[in-house]
Order: sequence, then structure tokens, then C-alpha cells
Amino acid sequence: MSGPDESGGSWTLLTGHGHVLVEIARNPDARIRDVSAAVGLTERTVQAIVADLEAAGYLTRTRTGRRTRYTVNHDSLFRHPAQEGHRVGPFLTLLAASDNARTTSEPDDR
Repeated sequence: MSGPDESGGSWTLLTGHGHVLVEIARNPDARIRDVSAAVGLTERTVQAIVADLEAAGYLTRTRTGRRTRYTVNHDSLFRHPAQEGHRVGPFLTLLAASDNARTTSEPDDR
């Protein structure tokens, strides 16, 4: 997922669960394969993470024909005691907004 940083480590700030939840918040109509490509995890891993997130109440899945749409529960609380009482919604909104700002401010290579 990440290459070595300046100190020689190769870790990221968010877990796979965090990356998947942020990606689904950005694009609720994304397919598992789209989420997988965006976050750099296998489709099987993403499916397991989505099941975890759904079981924990962070998102719900709705089938419409052959497609699945995800709805993120922005009122869900972080699970770690250090963030006790904090909702995930503002965090997801912040990351989605920063992604949109980055995409719109990147120079056009035409």
C-alpha cells in the first residue's frame, strides 16, 4: 500500500478499514473492484472489510437490481477509546472534501 518513508518504515495512518470506509463515503455506488483498485487491497479483502463495517453499523448495503449501493452511517462512533464519543461523519467529510479539492486544484496536463 505504501512505500518506505524517510525513516525507513512502510506504514500508513489509516487502516484498510479506514481506507475502504473513506472510499465508500466518496463514492457510494462504487463496486468492490473499484474500491479495491482505489485503496490497493484485493477484492476479497475489501469484501471482508465491507462485511465488518456493515456488521459494526458503519454502513448499510442496498441492492438495486444487480448493483449494490452503500450508505455510510455518519453518526457511527469511532471504536478506539482515544476517540471515544467522536462520530466518524466529520472525519469522512473532511477527507472527502480534501480529495475533491486536490482533484480540482491539480493542473490539467492537456
